[in-house]
Amino acid sequence: MELRVGNKYRLGRKIGSGSFGDIYLGTNITTGEEVAIKLECIKTRHPQLHIESKFYKMMQGGVGIPMIKWCGSEGDYNVMVMELLGPSLEDLFNFCSRRFSLKTVLLLADQLISRIDFIHSRNFIHRDIKPDNFLMGLGKKGNLVYIIDFGLAKKYRDGRTHQHILYRENKNLTGTARYASISTHLGIEQSRRDDLESLGYVLMYFNRGSLPWQGLKAATKRQKYERISEKKMGTPIEELTRGYPGWLRLTANRSYNYSMI
Repeated sequence: MELRVGNKYRLGRKIGSGSFGDIYLGTNITTGEEVAIKLECIKTRHPQLHIESKFYKMMQGGVGIPMIKWCGSEGDYNVMVMELLGPSLEDLFNFCSRRFSLKTVLLLADQLISRIDFIHSRNFIHRDIKPDNFLMGLGKKGNLVYIIDFGLAKKYRDGRTHQHILYRENKNLTGTARYASISTHLGIEQSRRDDLESLGYVLMYFNRGSLPWQGLKAATKRQKYERISEKKMGTPIEELTRGYPGWLRLTANRSYNYSMI
């Protein structure tokens, strides 16, 4: 039986998963255009897709922001139909034997910084910066990097007054432990600086092929997060960036005074 969404799109095979929900290939029944369709069960304990779709709509028009084509509900699912994109940077990294050239990292860094800066300019932080959440475009946009998955995004300041959210502690880790900032591990409320620190880890991951805190074993997830945090805090910047240009050591420097951001 053919499954349809919004009486306009045909649902195809599963092509991925996001922080909340699964992603399927879809086709516009009228035009034949291929799209990505994200589904989330309506009965899920903490539905997020409707909130995520609002984030996308607020970001529409920005370079490297996927176009949202339809949002709504269909049967037992919340649905978001969006522009179909190409492989993630994690996919490309694996295809390239898990090592990018310095030139490639530089070209990617330029685009990744721009995407994060745009989101911050719209008063939001992403909170899950990782290679899987950056996708390449298709066709004529094949060299353009897109940022996706706003399921964990959060407003960090008032859009009118630019008043920053309050400093808080004892927060649970939000995002992906491998790339999470040290402050996030320590339970401190995230802000722009945490997205940037995560980006620094992503760039070093691309340069090195792995990060020193990968592959750590523990009996529970909590204990694993603690081990990652300890290893991360105990790894000097000089060791993390050994053999690479000075600008990378600058990018990854955790000692900046970020109190204003």
